[in-house]
Amino acid sequence: MSISRIIKRRRSTRSFLNKPVGINKIRLILDSGRWAPSGLNNQPWRFVVIKNKNIKEKISQFTKYSRVIKQADCLILVFLDKKNSYNLLKDTQAIGACIENMLLCALDLGISSCWLGEILNRKAKVNKSLKISLRYDLMAAVVLGYSPKKTKSNRLALDKLILKELL
Repeated sequence: MSISRIIKRRRSTRSFLNKPVGINKIRLILDSGRWAPSGLNNQPWRFVVIKNKNIKEKISQFTKYSRVIKQADCLILVFLDKKNSYNLLKDTQAIGACIENMLLCALDLGISSCWLGEILNRKAKVNKSLKISLRYDLMAAVVLGYSPKKTKSNRLALDKLILKELL
């Protein structure tokens, strides 16, 4: 499938089947993330992969999207390594690119996903719960699984998004 088709088919999925995602596929998804661009090639992202139901349950308490986390087969927490950071804005953008690579790779593998950010309201509690140093700043949660249905999405017309074309 072409990359433009994958981009247009990507959707955020919030309900999942009780079907496991293989660890090899998870590692392919993480590997796609690590190939994202980053300033000075500092690769500021770090990952925590959680498939254990009890730990997912514990982490789900820190977000209003607890049902999504509990239902997904896999939860990936994406952290910024503050020790490797040189510019917060650039590193945050790089982590966004990393996550988008992961979401697109997941779709290419037939796996549904959702990027969750609301959990950031309680990120210190997530670190404490997992005994992770505050050197690592939680940037997002990504859930993976298999969806029971296809979701639809609407996008604004491109002409409504272009401020100027200086050709």
